Amino acid sequence: MEHPIFFIDSLLESLGFHHAAAYTHVTHMWLVMLLLILSALLFARGVQLLPKKGQNFFEVVIDGLESFMVEISGPEGRFFFPYIATIFLFIFISNLIGLVPGFFSPTANLNTTLALALCTFVFTHVIGIRFHGVKYIKHFTGSVWWLTPLMLPIEIIGHFARIMSLSVRLFGNIFGKEMVLGILFGLAGLYLAPLPILFLGILVSFIQALVFMLLSIMYFVGAMEHAH
Repeated sequence: MEHPIFFIDSLLESLGFHHAAAYTHVTHMWLVMLLLILSALLFARGVQLLPKKGQNFFEVVIDGLESFMVEISGPEGRFFFPYIATIFLFIFISNLIGLVPGFFSPTANLNTTLALALCTFVFTHVIGIRFHGVKYIKHFTGSVWWLTPLMLPIEIIGHFARIMSLSVRLFGNIFGKEMVLGILFGLAGLYLAPLPILFLGILVSFIQALVFMLLSIMYFVGAMEHAH
């Protein structure tokens, strides 16, 4: 199949970066990060006591995410809400940007999803140590000392399996969405691609961001709980 033409790659290659196509997921990840940073700066400057339409929308989104998280984690989980909100918005925008002709979803590359999964993996254990200190080791050894040789390798494998679960699930679904849309755009043309498929792409983008966020919350809550 012919390699698709991406606007950012074409721009960078015209500036002399001849291998830009090999790092499409990186350049588009930077684009998503830039969009989020500029949006945060723009809306932060315009925050008012009596919010207008734009501020109302984002307050509803953030408050909805926080309420959803607190129902699962409890009030003590509020301290990791900035990470949860950031990871959801980053993944959602990354998924959506691939629906725009000439752009690529960075989450359709396994390197990106693996990096996100590793962030959640590391932060999970940071939370566990924060809440339990040295006693966090009991999450891996169990409460019965003579079962430690059995429980320890099982728990270690289970925790590392989370990385595969988070990264491969997100990558597989978004890569599949990109392939289907690419084929349809190629067959039907830029303006004739079936709209139901585009709506399905939006739905998939939202669901996958929500699933990644929900699993991250569940892992954090598990690290906060006492071992038993």
